Amino acid sequence: MALHQGRHGRPAPSEEHRRLALNPFFGEADPTAPMVAAPPTHRLPDDPLPPSTAYRLVHDELMLDGNSRLNLATFVTTWMEPQAGVLMGECRDKNMIDKDEYPRTAELERRCVAMLADLWNAPDPASTVGCSTTGSSEACMLAGMALKRRWSSRNADRYPATARPNLVMGVNVQVCWEKFCTFWEVEPRQVPMDGERFHLDPQAAAELCDENTIGVVGILGSTFDGSYEPIADLCAALDDLQERTGLDIPVHVDGASGAMVAPFLDPDLVWDFRLPRVSSINTSGHKYGLVYPGVGWALWRSPAELPEELVFRVNYLGGDMPTFALNFSRPGAQVVAQYYTFLRLGREGYRAVQQASRDIARRLAVEFEALEDFRLLTHGDELPVFAVTTKPDVRAYDVFDVSRRLRERGWLVPAYTFPANRQDLSVLRVVCRNGFSSDLAELLLDDLRGLLPELRAQPHPLHREPGVQTAFHH
Repeated sequence: MALHQGRHGRPAPSEEHRRLALNPFFGEADPTAPMVAAPPTHRLPDDPLPPSTAYRLVHDELMLDGNSRLNLATFVTTWMEPQAGVLMGECRDKNMIDKDEYPRTAELERRCVAMLADLWNAPDPASTVGCSTTGSSEACMLAGMALKRRWSSRNADRYPATARPNLVMGVNVQVCWEKFCTFWEVEPRQVPMDGERFHLDPQAAAELCDENTIGVVGILGSTFDGSYEPIADLCAALDDLQERTGLDIPVHVDGASGAMVAPFLDPDLVWDFRLPRVSSINTSGHKYGLVYPGVGWALWRSPAELPEELVFRVNYLGGDMPTFALNFSRPGAQVVAQYYTFLRLGREGYRAVQQASRDIARRLAVEFEALEDFRLLTHGDELPVFAVTTKPDVRAYDVFDVSRRLRERGWLVPAYTFPANRQDLSVLRVVCRNGFSSDLAELLLDDLRGLLPELRAQPHPLHREPGVQTAFHH
């Protein structure tokens, strides 16, 4: 056996130094403290709590949240397989930005970009530039920044740095585009709704363009009603504009939801990089990409669409790492989960999942219409989403009453008014996602049928504070 030789003259570590060998989290807190005093909620408590006590305090308070599976307002994924959860748990301590330290996580991100480039018919998927983001909002910001910088570069000899460009879009865009225009000092030019047209009109969009237009945003799947905007018609209108005026206006497709639905269910619909005018596309991996929040993706047709000066390179984490992001540190778990889902499902698996969601949405829309109190605005045959309003002769209640009463049963179905020029129109929107089964849809219908007699017996819609009815959560 080995002979212990002692410390060979090395000094014994001090007690203070030895104390640092213990992680402070390992120390048990005073077990009686939480029995006699409640911890403060608006300042840090003076003393620690046992982990079991801290857990119960947080756990019990979160019981008052709604059930995410019954949330028909959100597009965000609320169900994944246990294996995906395990992978995410294994990667939650990996910093996505640190590509030198976590090269395999970085490689999975690169593969996801390549898979999306192929899915969206990029002319050369191998040269397509892209990155992961925390969601579509960040992806839209990055795409908008690229559009603005390209416009600035093209017009550097004609305009001062203070010139204010514009971005054309429908009034139905997600609020992130309004944020982009505010944060980056871009004039938003919005095409209003008109009659039964609830999204952008291609010709009207082209008419708003001028030499200061950095691009036009087309939405593949409006959050207001689930409809696709006509991206091919938009590009054709801009082609005609270029032929007449020489203005070459790029298109960004905000495919937050539809870019992960249309390739599988509507393969003949031309909306993506098959259209030469489409310079960039974004999607939410955490929506119909079927991953827990938050992960998004932004892709550019080629390196020419993403100005090099927007890409920062850092070496203080080890290695030379290019990065294009608004954030810096973020977990790699969601990117790993996206790659897992791509491998797990493949094209046929995605097609089956999205088709099931669309079938449920279409069936549910038909059942809503059969109740005779409602009029469908969309039918769930594009995004698995439909919008419905009450018929003109229904005066005892409105969609806000329906939303409120369904919430009493645990269902979260948003009610909101449309933007200009259809503020007169109030609707309910139902989002069908993976995990919302036909059985759950039947339970929703049963609850709605049970509520209708009470709603019909009301003398009038219940009073609300001014402005409350316009609240709308994407």
